[in-house]
Amino acid sequence: MPAAPFVSLWPDPESLGTLTDLYELTMMAGYAAEGMAEIPATFELFVRNLPQNRAYLVFAGLEQAIEGLLRLRFSEEQVNWLRAHPSFSGIDDGWFDHLRSLRFAGDVWAIPEGTVAFPGEPLVRVEAPIEQAQWVETFLINAIAYPTMVASKAARVIEAASGRSVVEFGARRGHGPMAPLLAARSAYIAGFDGTSHVEAARRLGIPAVGTMAHSWVQSFGDECAAFEAFSRHFGGTATMLVDTYETLGGVRRAAAIEPPIQGVRLDSGDLLQLSRGARAILDASDRAGVRIVASGDLDEWAIARLVQNDAPIDVFGVGTEVITSRDAPSIGMVYKLVAIDGEGRIKLSKDKASVPLAKQVFRRRDERGLLLGDLVARCDETHPGEPLLAQVVRDGSLVRGMPRLDVIRAHRAEQVAALPEGMRELDPVPLAPVSMSDALRLEAERLRRSLSGDDRSRAT
Repeated sequence: MPAAPFVSLWPDPESLGTLTDLYELTMMAGYAAEGMAEIPATFELFVRNLPQNRAYLVFAGLEQAIEGLLRLRFSEEQVNWLRAHPSFSGIDDGWFDHLRSLRFAGDVWAIPEGTVAFPGEPLVRVEAPIEQAQWVETFLINAIAYPTMVASKAARVIEAASGRSVVEFGARRGHGPMAPLLAARSAYIAGFDGTSHVEAARRLGIPAVGTMAHSWVQSFGDECAAFEAFSRHFGGTATMLVDTYETLGGVRRAAAIEPPIQGVRLDSGDLLQLSRGARAILDASDRAGVRIVASGDLDEWAIARLVQNDAPIDVFGVGTEVITSRDAPSIGMVYKLVAIDGEGRIKLSKDKASVPLAKQVFRRRDERGLLLGDLVARCDETHPGEPLLAQVVRDGSLVRGMPRLDVIRAHRAEQVAALPEGMRELDPVPLAPVSMSDALRLEAERLRRSLSGDDRSRAT
């Protein structure tokens, strides 16, 4: 039997139109059939609730989301596949011809990447003909939820490290080959100092970091030979993985190398005691400048315990816990219709209600610059505080260039520093820093009253 050809799942960057759920496309076809496709619509992307042990989120992923949004289009092959799908058997043929030239030509507002965010406030607002605004729903949620999840987890790790360096080691634990690129970027925004992932480092300008694997040591006749060979080729940049056999013995052998290596890495065992023993050996060997790197399924809690006990660890390598955000591996991010042709729309489902109309968020701070709270208001209102949402796309084109990664990283640091201390704890004090303007509240209540009885079916 002949082998089947490979089925590649890598998307064609010029054919991203079907990176969505089927129901987005059936609704698009339905809008066209009803003569509604060009009706102006407003959708907002937000989070309903915070994950466990989180007092805030770090917004990330906007640059890749916008880049993809502006490249959404259908290939001829995709159009023909949709034409043959049973769901579209009753759709006029002209709709499929329309897909060939369809592009996103609407407007997008968003808070800046790296901004601290809370439930119930819009992170992104899309205003476009309803077929276009509907088309981008799945893509936007997917493009922003995962990077935001990783950045929010990574920010907790940075807080736990209390100023010590942290690097990202998660590539092999990511959910698919694309996840490490997104995770490395999000972790860097959150304050990590480097990544082990080569392509992420190359594309994004993030420092590339790495040591060696146990297989390098095992492939030599003894540990000394392995260390000496590695040092011979990589010199003063080398960090030796010392726990293949007996950790402190490995440290002694690494400490004897001339010229001195850059560091030793502990990847298993009691990291507190081993780091103390390693530091003593290194210092006694006139290797005070050799750094100690610790890794091995570290999360923010483990790092906090090591820091609190004054473990002499210079660098933490964090992989699985940040790339998967194991304790909170998903964010309830949603994208909801809030207006049709400027008229508010509301959803009344139990525990999933939405608030009508296009909105702005006003961030208020005290005289020291610390967060007081956010006010969610109608987008045409004016209130004290910093308006967070700014236009990034107008008529399908960028309004201005996206900020550099180092600028986003610095913005994130300023944002987290402005949080009240209790919100930055690993077990944070529960706060509710988001409120709603009177005008928005009145409009929501008016719509709730109007959607009584049979009229309730108008809620969307």
